Amino acid sequence: MEDLRSIVEALIFASEAPLGVDRITDIVAAADREEVVGILRSLERDYADRNGGFYLAEVAGGYQFRTRADMASWIRKLRGVKPPGLTQAALETLAVVAYRQPVTRQEIEKVRGVDVSGPLRGLLEKKLVRMLGRKNVSGKPIIYGTTKRFLEVFSLNDLSELPTLREFQELQE
Repeated sequence: MEDLRSIVEALIFASEAPLGVDRITDIVAAADREEVVGILRSLERDYADRNGGFYLAEVAGGYQFRTRADMASWIRKLRGVKPPGLTQAALETLAVVAYRQPVTRQEIEKVRGVDVSGPLRGLLEKKLVRMLGRKNVSGKPIIYGTTKRFLEVFSLNDLSELPTLREFQELQE
């Protein structure tokens, strides 16, 4: 068999979304999980040590090559467009969803104190938030939660990596 390290590297490079260990071992049936994890850790170190234009990151439950943040201006020049931003209202709505999910629109509005229909629609369009189903109460309101795309955009492996309230308070001191 070809060099497993090269195969794993090529699979991650070719994947449009973060590629998980289980998916890699499904594709490369001859590899076991521990071997793949070891290769991924080795690749992470190698790309970090090399200090090139990109690195290997564990994000959204998988691995993905990402450009270094200090290369953003060059990437924007290449693409010729400004990345779509989020309004303050959308960011605040997203924060409520992230920390309180699963959550209904009414619950988000109670926290924010304003109508969130517009920002919520925008977050759904950007695929940062998704409908999880309906709450089993009168009226059966839709419940919302974050997506894998949310984790990718904010470079999180899972929701447990969100900063805590204490960490926010420490930043303000």
